[in-house]
Amino acid sequence: MSADNPVRERLVVIGGDAAGMSAASQARRLRGPDELEIVAFERGHFTSYSACGIPYWVGGQVGERDELIARTPEEHRARGIDLRMRTEVVEIDVAGRRVRARELDGGAESWTSYDKLVIATGARPVRPALPGIDAPGVHGVQTLDDGQALLDTLRATDGRRAVVVGAGYIGVEMAEALINRGYEVTVVNRGAEPMSTLDPDMGCLVHEAMAGLGITMVDDAEVTKVLTGDDGRVRAVATEDAEYPADVVVLGIGVRPETSLAKAAGLPLGAHGGLLTDLGMRVRGHEDVWAGGDCVEVLDLVSGSERHIALGTHANKHGQIIGSNVGGGYATFPGVVGTAVSKVCELEIARTGLREKDARRAGLQYVTVTIESTSRAGYYPGAAPMTVKMLAERRTGRLLGVQIVGREGAAKRVDVAAVALTAGMTVEQMTALDLGYAPPFSPVWDPVLVAARKAVAAVRAG
Repeated sequence: MSADNPVRERLVVIGGDAAGMSAASQARRLRGPDELEIVAFERGHFTSYSACGIPYWVGGQVGERDELIARTPEEHRARGIDLRMRTEVVEIDVAGRRVRARELDGGAESWTSYDKLVIATGARPVRPALPGIDAPGVHGVQTLDDGQALLDTLRATDGRRAVVVGAGYIGVEMAEALINRGYEVTVVNRGAEPMSTLDPDMGCLVHEAMAGLGITMVDDAEVTKVLTGDDGRVRAVATEDAEYPADVVVLGIGVRPETSLAKAAGLPLGAHGGLLTDLGMRVRGHEDVWAGGDCVEVLDLVSGSERHIALGTHANKHGQIIGSNVGGGYATFPGVVGTAVSKVCELEIARTGLREKDARRAGLQYVTVTIESTSRAGYYPGAAPMTVKMLAERRTGRLLGVQIVGREGAAKRVDVAAVALTAGMTVEQMTALDLGYAPPFSPVWDPVLVAARKAVAAVRAG
């Protein structure tokens, strides 16, 4: 019980976005204020928002910032959660069961004791230690505050040249956002092809499509410094071989778990820097400490290894599970298969399961097949091409992964493969799936099933 009130327990939540406030809200549903006091700390200006929607707000598809906010601080407080905004937790004292927080606008610090603790500190954009990286006009995009800062820069900048550093999900989505804003966009990518979450042969399709949209693609290039003008603002991005003029720079290099607090507190971290939890999202070895969202590592159900995946879908699920367990219920998070979708203008990109290098790293022998198909019956108006790549385990035929690149109707087809991966299906079992068919929605043989049939043949031949 808390020292302040022995009648009830106190739950302290660090982080006011998806995982943290989902946990707080679910715990509140199960336990009333007389049983459980909930104190939540958020260092930013916003709570419970869609970080995944930020590129579409920046790009203009979402008109107002508040459309991305699911629940305001006032709404959380009305539900009996003591939510303290613009307050950053700077220390976790596990032995003393307390946290030290600092008010960012006033500087005052105080300790708050807890009976149960939830760590939902999210992830931080990768910001390499390069000359000029902190110059005005250089932006990482992870939080709603970040998105607002970028929009403020775009509105105040006369020039129309943008450089995006990195070509992962964040990079390609921000490239689209800037194209929609009328910017001349250059993407500088250290990899051989964009979207390293795909195999290079599929990433090549993304490269071709982005170049076709007028985006200048610079692959196999690493940024060495950010150049500034006489006013101190960014003016260009430099690699070893060239300079690329820029009025604004967006960092799309990816994110890392924000676990500096947890590390300092001696909590267990995995190979990717994320907190390690059990199936109930309890931090391993710590009975009354839970963690969820972008700051944790999760089990990959296909490879059996731990990995870090920063997605709002997982964060919300983690929060629900944590809140249920803190509130006296029971819930578990078994793991993921690594499903993700994205788009750049009209191009849709999807993947689930393992890439070839993931399968090799896991010691798996596999076959791959790639097929070309269409989103609808070929004779039906609007049929769009798509490419599907499938990996299957040699001999057993177990599905290992699927990647899809195409136009309208391509990306969400990956969900069929995600279900098959979760169920541990073989590619032969997949060929018998009773999927919906009508000419406006699919060819007689859905592209995923065409790939599965071809994979069956490859398994048998191998």
